[in-house]
Amino acid sequence: MAQRDRDETGRPRNSRPRDALGRPLPPGSEGVDRIPDDLHLPPAGSLTYAQQLVDAGRAFHAHEVLEAAWKDGPDDERPLWQGLAQLMVGITHIQRGNPGGARALLRRAATRLAEAPLRHGVDVNGLIDYAAGLEGDLDAGREIPADRLRPALVAPAD
Repeated sequence: MAQRDRDETGRPRNSRPRDALGRPLPPGSEGVDRIPDDLHLPPAGSLTYAQQLVDAGRAFHAHEVLEAAWKDGPDDERPLWQGLAQLMVGITHIQRGNPGGARALLRRAATRLAEAPLRHGVDVNGLIDYAAGLEGDLDAGREIPADRLRPALVAPAD
């Protein structure tokens, strides 16, 4: 049996390279830059970095940034960060051509965001509507263009 890559605490980690949609590539392949396993950013930094990744069509990698924020953040913000991360995974499923997985994650994201505190300027209500719109398009069998898979995470300043 092949040995798994593990961190200093013995927990497994996946060091295989990944493509722009987050799919693992064979060992030794050239992949896109990975999100560091030990990423620690303040909330605004996490949102900015995740938005840059989303805007570049890399929702899977944005999910990793948002997942790090949920693991670092206070417990009362967990629904916010989990909902954002799940939204990114839903978008990733659309990008990968998996409408069933996308629907499930979009629903989960909307549920978590509905429980989320309004913090850090995140457009919670707009993102819930966005997730519902994507799900409606998937249900109707409509094609979703790539530029529609780049939601704004933070509400525009008034």
